[in-house]
Amino acid sequence: MSNVLKNRYVRAILLSAFLLQIGVWVRNMAILLYVMDHTGGDPFAVSMISVAEYAPIFLFSFLAGTFADRWQPRKTMVWCEVLSALSVVGVLLTFVYGSWKAIFFATLISAILSQFSQPSGMKLFKLHVPGEQLQVGMSAYQTIFAIFMVFGPIVGTFVFQQWGMEVAMVITAVAFLSAAGVLYLLPPDRVEKEEQQETALLGEMVSGIRYVFSSRVLSMLGFCFLAVGFSLGMIQPLGIFIVTEQLQLPKESLQWLITAQGVGMIAGGAMTMAAAKTIPPQKLLVMGLLGNAVAVAICGMSTNLWLTLVAQFIAGLLLPSIQIGINTMLLKNTESTFIGRVNGILTPLFTGSMVVMMSITGVLKLYLPLAVIYGIAAFLMIIGLSFILPLYRMREGNVVQSTEQTGI
Repeated sequence: MSNVLKNRYVRAILLSAFLLQIGVWVRNMAILLYVMDHTGGDPFAVSMISVAEYAPIFLFSFLAGTFADRWQPRKTMVWCEVLSALSVVGVLLTFVYGSWKAIFFATLISAILSQFSQPSGMKLFKLHVPGEQLQVGMSAYQTIFAIFMVFGPIVGTFVFQQWGMEVAMVITAVAFLSAAGVLYLLPPDRVEKEEQQETALLGEMVSGIRYVFSSRVLSMLGFCFLAVGFSLGMIQPLGIFIVTEQLQLPKESLQWLITAQGVGMIAGGAMTMAAAKTIPPQKLLVMGLLGNAVAVAICGMSTNLWLTLVAQFIAGLLLPSIQIGINTMLLKNTESTFIGRVNGILTPLFTGSMVVMMSITGVLKLYLPLAVIYGIAAFLMIIGLSFILPLYRMREGNVVQSTEQTGI
């Protein structure tokens, strides 16, 4: 790990991700709590926060990924964070002097910009991190997200309760600007010859689709994304019913299940980071999917709190294996000039399937017991695993990496 942290690009990306997570969680919790207070917990208003967060993934991901392939990654990320900060300031002014409903645009605009920034960050990884260090770097990156899954809501809630909406928005803007500043200190992007060639936008999008279908690894990952998205979407809204119906506990006890999974994610991120050099990404993905399938099945059948907590912990422990395995396989098997488009194709597959299943889970709950629904979700996880098994013994290095890395 120490060798990886010597890479200035890894340090910059990790520090910027840390600062961004502070801003994102302070903003999200402040908006959620403010809307809850201001509307008396109106379900429609609360649901619109999720719409503002997820809709840009469907509407902009592929298009943004195509532009991310065209643009210089460092510059793209800096501008995205600066514009996110400016949007928060603009929303804050509107909030103070106009309608409170403008706060939804802070999430919407930032979510749109993140569709440009996220693939650019992966492209920086691809260009400036040696292949043997990619998995360790991605492990550290995902561990930051796991830590904030546990502590982010606490920090965001504390800021809102102590200082209110205005201060929360100011902290968000400062965090975004600080992340931009960290990335700005990196050396300017190198402009490659192929980046200087003018090509039609539609042609680039079509070539991105062809690229995914022409790659056995990326195609298998796409099918895996669909199956796992359906699985997670099926159980995502049902945690509260596991608590109230299966365990016969007050709804407030849901926090213990979330905490157990969050602690597992932190531990799993650290373990995966330690083992990253010795375990290939496809094996990490197989272990993660198999372990999560077992954990989901146990949650659906268990009527004992401690057994359910152990299952939640195991699910969290192995979730980083899935995330890191997928991201590492994507990076190692995608040329840098296609990173944005590949990400823009695969990410909506996962999010779209998850949201579609979330929308019909309520109907399934009316007709099927929780144990059956969780059993189906576990089976879908196994289906996702079946698409990865043919790659289990795959030799790494399908895509030449050394010629694409421009420096450390």
